[in-house]
Amino acid sequence: MNIKLASNEVIHFIGIGGIGMSGLALVMKNMGFKVQGSDVNFNQSIGRLKKLGINIFIGHKYKNLKNSTVVVISSAIKSNNLELKFAKKNKLPIYKRGDMLAHIVSLKKNIVITGSHGKTTTTSLISSILYASKFDATVINGGVINQFQNSAKLGKSEWSVLESDESDGSFLKIPITYSVVTNIDKEHLDFYKKFSNLLKSFKKFIEKTPPFGKSFICLDDINNQGLIKKLSIKNFQTYGFNKKSNFSIILKKKNFNFSKFDLKIKILGKKNELLKNFQIPLLGDHNIKNATAAIAIALTIGIDIAHIKNGLKNFLGVQRRFNKIFSHRKNDFYDDYAHHPTEINEVLRSVRSVNKNRKIISVFQPHRYSRLNLLKNEFSKSFRLADEVVLCPVYSAGEKIDKSYDNYLFGNLIAKNSKVRLIIINSENDLFNYFKQNLFSNELVICMGAGSISSWIKIIAKKNEYFKKS
Repeated sequence: MNIKLASNEVIHFIGIGGIGMSGLALVMKNMGFKVQGSDVNFNQSIGRLKKLGINIFIGHKYKNLKNSTVVVISSAIKSNNLELKFAKKNKLPIYKRGDMLAHIVSLKKNIVITGSHGKTTTTSLISSILYASKFDATVINGGVINQFQNSAKLGKSEWSVLESDESDGSFLKIPITYSVVTNIDKEHLDFYKKFSNLLKSFKKFIEKTPPFGKSFICLDDINNQGLIKKLSIKNFQTYGFNKKSNFSIILKKKNFNFSKFDLKIKILGKKNELLKNFQIPLLGDHNIKNATAAIAIALTIGIDIAHIKNGLKNFLGVQRRFNKIFSHRKNDFYDDYAHHPTEINEVLRSVRSVNKNRKIISVFQPHRYSRLNLLKNEFSKSFRLADEVVLCPVYSAGEKIDKSYDNYLFGNLIAKNSKVRLIIINSENDLFNYFKQNLFSNELVICMGAGSISSWIKIIAKKNEYFKKS
């Protein structure tokens, strides 16, 4: 007899186009669940789901839920959403994405990656190592992994690799076997209210690690250092450039195309070890740290060095993580998800370290008024390693427009504190015209933000009338 799981349930995802929601929907569909969903606009994630036969509604309406028995909502869904109100009125079971994810992976051995920055790349690097070693794990990521051409895949093994979002506290509900904490920064304070509350949640997360598992914490992060001192149990190991780390990085070589490093491993009860010649096709110290977390996990679960090195060297990257979009007249155009001052700093520092004299232009689209208001001064100082900043309008991400915000005043603050030339634009067409009129040769353009800036640069690349003719 073929027993089907939840064969009579229809699971409706409100906000299915989000990268995390679409990944979970994909895995549940492949597990045999009846899945459907809705979102405001069509996007690439929805396109991938439609190809798999998942029914998608564009626009939120009561009638979309007429056959649904279970509802999953993303953290972006507001209480006045029509579909959510309908689900509540009809007493349908409603789960946040993190809650449903916890249920789905409750019977698996889970490698859970969290942190304010770097978790998507770290998750992807671990997945690449497992893929190279024929370790067929389920993967649910916060970005599209080029190797899979998707943000998620259902594996046949008992293992899963999960990027866990701390934004709404749901990362505390996911069962952990092994975990990674990349760093802790001032993010999502709209939910946590105080930074101290965020730190307490990370402490709970680390202390959830069972005795047969392990947590891996980056020792280079100052907030991680403080948190380690408060942990009640020492069921963790550390990694980073810090020489006191259990997995201590020794940098050998880095250029625009790859980074090469050794690892000195010092674990209590074991002989010190030096592992040489790890190579990743990624730029920046932050990515070396992400790779080191992946190596630490892989070694701990018993993957051999050859497969680890192969998985790292042949890593195909993640979409929106410093991806080259196109070139013209030796000008190179990149797309990056950086939308926080720490991320902007790290990207520019990485690029500048291997491009001492090249002109770097940062096209920046602020993401959310709340984040901008909280970190305005930090943002204004984060472009010091750029030569020029092109400032776009704020991408509100569903927030109400803040009428007190002035893009010109913010632009002046960036120009003053980062000491850069500042240009303000109002649209994708303005950006296209700026490129036509201001770029000459051998300039490096990095489009940064978590909103529509990624689609802008891809549309400009496709236009190509100017780029083909000139």
